[in-house]
Amino acid sequence: MNIIPPRAGTVDMDITAPPSKSYTHRALIIGALGTGLTIIEQPLYAQDTQLTINALRILGATITEKPDRITVDGCSGAFSNPDLTILDLGNSGTSLRLLASLALLCRYPVILTGSARMQERPVGPLAQALYHLGGLPEYLKNAGYPPLKVSGHLKGGSVTIDGTMSSQFISSVLIASPYAEKEVEVIIPSPPASQSYIDITLDVMRAFGATVKQDDHSRFYVSNLRHYTGRMYRVEGDFSSSSYFFAIAAICGGRVTVHNLVPQSVQGDRRFLEALRLMGCIVKYSRNAVTVERSGSLQGITFDMSSSPDTVQTLCMVAAMAKKPTTITGISHLKFKESDRISGTAERLRALGGVIQVRDDQITIFPSPLHGGSINPADDHRTAMSFAVLGLGIGGVTITNAECVSKSFPGFWDSLAGVMK
Repeated sequence: MNIIPPRAGTVDMDITAPPSKSYTHRALIIGALGTGLTIIEQPLYAQDTQLTINALRILGATITEKPDRITVDGCSGAFSNPDLTILDLGNSGTSLRLLASLALLCRYPVILTGSARMQERPVGPLAQALYHLGGLPEYLKNAGYPPLKVSGHLKGGSVTIDGTMSSQFISSVLIASPYAEKEVEVIIPSPPASQSYIDITLDVMRAFGATVKQDDHSRFYVSNLRHYTGRMYRVEGDFSSSSYFFAIAAICGGRVTVHNLVPQSVQGDRRFLEALRLMGCIVKYSRNAVTVERSGSLQGITFDMSSSPDTVQTLCMVAAMAKKPTTITGISHLKFKESDRISGTAERLRALGGVIQVRDDQITIFPSPLHGGSINPADDHRTAMSFAVLGLGIGGVTITNAECVSKSFPGFWDSLAGVMK
């Protein structure tokens, strides 16, 4: 349990962004698929990435961990699990979904399962895609949800994937596709959720030697003639985790500079900075850092966050301190995250005095006097971190089950401690 006092005065701070969770997951998996050694520099060590590491080891990859690097000895596209394998991925949806397609490259079938919440998170569109590519998916409990048993072989060919619930369904198939028996064509009939995460997937695939052609985000062609080759790979800083500190500048006033960021990154959560700029903040970019400053009042905006899902809650906290209403659109897929982040955010803000309206694919936050209270994040790391940031603005906010932040940002509370002094 952490109690957040109100911040006395404005902030003036520098902080280093933790490594990207999304890039770390993908570099681990692609390195394990590749030929030769991959050395991942500055990886993110967190609960989710550890689950991916453990699962890859179970499948047969040799992985060595050091404080500043991870060495992966690749399996050349063929995993040597000795028998029917069970992968318990806890509450890491990224791990479960990205690893599901790798089951078609394993010697024996793989069962992918996880926590109670994980078993409520849909995988139907991904299982359908695996079936059309040569897999034999089998639901072991409820149709469309984990636990999911996957057997068969990755034959390749053309497949249509519904990515409106999660772009991870698409990323999973793309990552495994260089090892299919023939070229894979991935057709996306409707704009996918969190489209920018597909860009991260493609960025890492190409860095390791894959050949992918694309028609915008509606069609992808992955060659089966170009496989992954091990390499040195440095993980860039995480814009999602950095958003909490940019939000501190917006909520408390003053200046925050976050280092270890790539200003031109394809990470979709970089768009959070544009929302802050429109709300009245000054945003400055340098070669490897971003600075956010605020001295005037925060204004309300209408803003599409469909490609920035992990910073929607953070933006809701900033919006709660604005002088006019803010409407955030493109958020329907947030109900399928670690928790239902749409209704959950609205309920918790209302408990602190907020006036919130939820409609279909959007949430509107109206100006209202806020007060302290107790926030149970329901084991959702981003709920805990975003409401902690709001607590600096209003004071008296208690975060229970505070340790859940270790899922993506184990050092969050240590980083926040300097602001709470």
